[in-house]
Amino acid sequence: MIADGVRTIWCRELQRDDIGDDDDFFALGGQSVIMARIQGAYIEELGAEVPMDQMYLNPTVASISAYIETLGAVTR
Repeated sequence: MIADGVRTIWCRELQRDDIGDDDDFFALGGQSVIMARIQGAYIEELGAEVPMDQMYLNPTVASISAYIETLGAVTR
């Protein structure tokens, strides 16, 4: 499931283990450097190229997962 992959990436990059579907990336301490690392992880681990603007527009696990699903990405 895409959301599980996104959550795993966020937990690792934000160094947290308690991220819920509706937690806001920026409220969790996310910033541009972490966002760039997450963007790379989406490509590497989920096979999805997510533009930076979509990451700003979809700042929760649930919303960015839904966006990635529209891309037809599959977890590896």
